[in-house]
Amino acid sequence: MSEATGLLLPPPREVATPEGALSLPERPAVSAGDAVPEAVALPLIKELAALGRSHHWISRDAGSSDTDVRFEIEAGGEEESYRLEIGARGIVVRGASAAGLRHGASTLAQWLRLHPREDGAWSVPFLRVADRPDFPVRGVMLDISRDKVPRLETLQELIDMLAGFKINQVQLYMEHTFAYAGHERIWRDASPLTADDIRQLDAYCRARFIDLVPNQNSFGHFHRWLIHEPYRALAECPGGIEHPFSFEREPYSLCPIDPAVPELLAGLYNQLLPCFESRTFNVGLDETFDLGSGRSAAACTEHGKGRVYLDFLKQVHALAAGHGRRIQFWGDVILNYPELLEELPEDAVALEWGYEADHPFAEDTARFAASGLDFHVCPGTGSWNSFAGRTRNTIANLASAAVNGHEQGAGGMLITDWGDHGHLQPLPVSYAGLAAGAVFAWNVDAARQPGRLPVAEMLDRHVFRDPAGVTGVVVTGLGDAYLHTGATAANGSPLFFALLFADKPSAERRGLGMTAASLRRTLEYVESSVAPLPSARMERADAGLIGRELGWVADVLRFACSLATARLDSGDEDRPLSALPSGQRGTLAGRLDELIERHREIWLGRNRLGGLEDSVGRLRRLGRLLIG
Repeated sequence: MSEATGLLLPPPREVATPEGALSLPERPAVSAGDAVPEAVALPLIKELAALGRSHHWISRDAGSSDTDVRFEIEAGGEEESYRLEIGARGIVVRGASAAGLRHGASTLAQWLRLHPREDGAWSVPFLRVADRPDFPVRGVMLDISRDKVPRLETLQELIDMLAGFKINQVQLYMEHTFAYAGHERIWRDASPLTADDIRQLDAYCRARFIDLVPNQNSFGHFHRWLIHEPYRALAECPGGIEHPFSFEREPYSLCPIDPAVPELLAGLYNQLLPCFESRTFNVGLDETFDLGSGRSAAACTEHGKGRVYLDFLKQVHALAAGHGRRIQFWGDVILNYPELLEELPEDAVALEWGYEADHPFAEDTARFAASGLDFHVCPGTGSWNSFAGRTRNTIANLASAAVNGHEQGAGGMLITDWGDHGHLQPLPVSYAGLAAGAVFAWNVDAARQPGRLPVAEMLDRHVFRDPAGVTGVVVTGLGDAYLHTGATAANGSPLFFALLFADKPSAERRGLGMTAASLRRTLEYVESSVAPLPSARMERADAGLIGRELGWVADVLRFACSLATARLDSGDEDRPLSALPSGQRGTLAGRLDELIERHREIWLGRNRLGGLEDSVGRLRRLGRLLIG
C-alpha cells in the first residue's frame, strides 16, 4: 500500500495500490451517463484547473472509448458508497448514487493532488478504492451568533472544503443573526443573513450534496432578544441573571409557560424555515440555566423542571412538525431527567454534545440508545476560548465521540465550531478539528488510533496546499501551546481566560498551576512553533491572510504569557492589574492596542462588519483594566 493513501482525507475503508501508473494527457476527457448530474465531477474539474489544466470537456456518452475519466451509476450498495479504479485503461468512478460519485470524485481529486506532474510527465499511480461512510449523517455546525457572521463567499469556500471532506450536513447556529422582518431591533447591528442569502447558500449546498439545516435556538441563549423591549416580558427572569455568555446581568431564557412565547417562535419559524429545503430543524433548547428560577418557579415546583422542559419541547416540536420538519435538540437538559426520555417525540433527534477528551460519551450515548431515541454525537473543534485551538484535546474528543457514538448506534456526528466570548479565533484555527472530525465520522477505524492521524500533513496537502509542509505544522503546533502552561482549563485555554477574565480571581481565570517557569516554556514553545511560518508556500488566493491570521494568533499568545507573567512577578496573581507598575501597564496596553487593530483587519478579511465592535469590546475591556 502506498504511503500516500494514508493522506487521503478521509482515508478509504478499502484501498489498494497495484503496480503501475497511468499517464494522463494534458486535457483529460471526462464523461458521465445521462443519469449522472455533471455536478458530481466538480471536485475533479476544480482540481484539474488548480493543476493548470483548465481545458477539459464533459461528454454525456458514458460509453465513449475516448474517455479518460468515466462516472457511472451502479445498482446496489449503500447510498453514499463508491468505487474508484485507476488502471491501464483509464479512470472509472462508480457509485450507488450521485452523492457517492461526488465522493469518488473528491478522492480522485486528492489522489491527483498527491501526485503532481514531474519533469513534464503526469503519471498517476494505479489505485483501487471501495469506500462507504460509517455515519449516515456527517455534519458541521458553525457558530454565527457569537459576533462573527462570515461573508457569503467565506461560507461558500468553507462548504467546498467540507464537501471535499465528504461532509453531508451543514448548520449555521443562530440566536439573532437572521434578518427577521418586524424584529429589526434585534439584528440591526449584527450584519445578519437575509432570506435571499439563505436561499443562495441552500442551493449552493444542495449542488454539493450537502443538507443545509436551519438552526434557531428557541429556549435558552435568547438573551440577544430579551435584553430589548418588548421581548423582555417573555423572559423567565425579566430582571436578568448572571450567565456565562455576558459580563452583564441579563434576562437569558424564554419563559416556557408564557403562551406568548410559542406565538413568537411560530412567527420566527414561518419566516426562517421556508428558506431551506431541508426537512430537519435544530431548535436548540440547551443550557436553560434559569429554568424554574423565575416566572416558571411555581410550575416547576408542582410538576418538576423536567416535566416543564419536556412540555415546552413538545410545543416546539409541534410548531416544527407543522412545517414538515423533524427537530434536533441539544440533549444536555433532558439527560438530567432520564425517566422522561421515553416520552420525547419519537421522531426527535437528541444531540449529545461534549468538548473534552474525557467527556462521558460512552455513558450518555448508552442512555440515549436504551431509550430508543435517534441521537447524534456532537464533539467540537476546540477552537473557541483559545485563540489557537487545543489540538491534542480536540483530536481525542472527536475520536471518543466517533467510537462511542458508532458503538451505540448514533445516526450521525455533528462537529461543532463555537465562538464564545467574541469569536476571537481566526477560521484557519478550526481547520484541524474539521478535518479530523470528518475523517472519524466517515471512517471510525481511524478514530481508534487517533494519535496516528497525520493531521498536519493532511492540512498542508488538501487545505493549505503548502508544498513546503509548513502551515499545517504551525496550526497544529500553536494549538498545543496550552499544554505547556501548567494549568488545566476545561472548554478553553488558560491563556485565553488570562486575558478575557483578567478581573476575576485566578481560580475563575482557570490559571491555577501556571508559574513563571511554565509560562517561559510556553513562550519558547510558541516561538518555535511559529518560526517556520515565513517558509510556507501556500498555493491559495488567501495565503497572505492566513499568514497574518496565524501571526496574530502567535502574538496574542505571546501577549497572554507576558500578562500572566507580570501578575505572577507582582507577588500576588490576584492583585488587580491596576496595581502593576505604570510603565509595565503602559507597555502591555500599547501591545494590546496593536493586537486589536490587527484583529479588526483579519476579521474583515472573511467576515461582515456586524459584531466586530462587540468582539473588540472584549479586548478593550482588558485595556481599561490595564489603564486603571
